[in-house]
Amino acid sequence: MRCRALACAVLVGVTACGTGESSVPLMSGTPDAMMLAGTAGDLPANAPARFDFGRRASDDRIALWDIDVRPDGAGLPPGRGSVAEGRAVYDVHCVACHGPTGTEGPNDQLVNSEQWDLYPTGRAVGNYWPYATTLYDYIRKAMPQLTPGILSHDQVYAVVAYVLYMNEIVPEDAVMDAQTLPAVVMPARDKFVVDDRIGGSGPVR
Repeated sequence: MRCRALACAVLVGVTACGTGESSVPLMSGTPDAMMLAGTAGDLPANAPARFDFGRRASDDRIALWDIDVRPDGAGLPPGRGSVAEGRAVYDVHCVACHGPTGTEGPNDQLVNSEQWDLYPTGRAVGNYWPYATTLYDYIRKAMPQLTPGILSHDQVYAVVAYVLYMNEIVPEDAVMDAQTLPAVVMPARDKFVVDDRIGGSGPVR
C-alpha cells in the first residue's frame, strides 16, 4: 500500500510538470495524506463516522469462543469419561502421533514420571504440567491435530483420564468430570511459583 501511494504521488507530480504547474499539494483524500493522518492517530477529514464492517457479536457466538478452562476447573462443561473409555479414544485419535504408550512419538511425549528438582528432565504431562485441567482445555481446542474440535465433552474427559492413568497419576478405575478433574494433584504442582514481579525500567517489548 505504501509503494502504491508513493507511485500515485509521483505520477500526479509528473502530470503536473507536463502541464506547466509548479507543484501539486497533497490533498486530504490522497493515499499519502490518509496514511500520514492514520499514523498520527487522526482520521482524514473525509472519513466516515462508521465503516459498518461486520456485525455485533451475539451472546451465542461469544459463547462458542468462550471455552477457556481455568486451573480451578471453572469453565469445565458437563460430562464424564473413564480410563477404559479414554483408551478407546486414544487408540483411534491419538496413537498415530504419540505412540501406543505415549512415549514413542513422533510428536510430543505425553508420558514421563521422572521427577526433577531445579530443572525438568522432560516436559511430559506426568512430570511437568502443573494442572490437570489444562489437559481438558488444550485437547478440546487443539486435538486431534488434523481435526480439532471433533471430540465430544465425554470423549475429552475420557482421554484425559487415560493420559493421567498412563502417567500413574490416577487409578485404572478413575472417572473424570467437572468435579474430579480439578481435584487431581499433579506431581509438578509445587514446582511452579506465581510471577508476582512488579515495576521495571520500561515497557515490555
